[in-house]
Amino acid sequence: MPIDQLVTLLENESIREALMIVYERSDGGTEELEWRDVRDALSSEQWGTLIEQEVLVSAGSGFAIAEPGRVERLLGGDDPSEDAGTDGIESPSWTTADKAAGAFALLLFAGYWNTGIRDIVASVESAIFGPVAGLVPFHLVIVFLAVVTGFYSTVLQSRLLDREKLEQYKQRMTDLQERTAAAKERGDEEALERLQEERMAAAGDQLGMFKLQFRPMVWIMLLTIPVFLWLRWKVRGGHLGTGETGLVVPIAGAVTWQQSLVGPMQTWLVWYFCCSMAARQLIQKVFGLRTGTSS
Repeated sequence: MPIDQLVTLLENESIREALMIVYERSDGGTEELEWRDVRDALSSEQWGTLIEQEVLVSAGSGFAIAEPGRVERLLGGDDPSEDAGTDGIESPSWTTADKAAGAFALLLFAGYWNTGIRDIVASVESAIFGPVAGLVPFHLVIVFLAVVTGFYSTVLQSRLLDREKLEQYKQRMTDLQERTAAAKERGDEEALERLQEERMAAAGDQLGMFKLQFRPMVWIMLLTIPVFLWLRWKVRGGHLGTGETGLVVPIAGAVTWQQSLVGPMQTWLVWYFCCSMAARQLIQKVFGLRTGTSS
């Protein structure tokens, strides 16, 4: 039934109490009920009203709550606007700074193919990382850069990702799936039609989730791409020291920096990713940072 009609119905204290009893005895709307299951707590008028208003619908040998997820939220006192389609979640928007960062990140990304951009970035990076590269072996330089990029990537993702709004999107999609599965099980064609309309109205959720998740990635790429370009310039451009030929790794043994180690991935890239992932895990645990919706 329409959300406003259900809200109006639940303003009647008698019906609200009846529905709470039905919800509890149906184990959260997952089991069917018959009149004899609730006659000790409900009047025949209350039971009839729930059926007449299609809060309860025929299912097999008994009756089931038509949309248990929605009923649960309304009984729990949640804002009805959260069930009214996409208007319940404010669409995320990027700031001017976010858009500028995204445009500049795309320009830097072109450096993987454009030699001019790559050389400019490499010259700037060399001025910053050159002193470090001159003091320690190249494999330790990669470790240092992996820790630095891992740290700011974790911090940026933790600070810029709106986990609450992302969880709202995911919860709404999960709820739609559960209600659709329940309606199919009951064979309720009318409920399926309503749910199809809701799915169409919530189609923007996918775009909203993408914008939420990609926003921190833009700022992360803005700082990470130059590091990749500099490392690529060092390895593939022949700018390593005489003794910096490669690395000794388990199983593979001695390998050069440009040798393919995992599929097409070269040794320097695999070494960077391994160090970066380890650094991110350690940083998350030490500083108690969250980068996703789970706690």
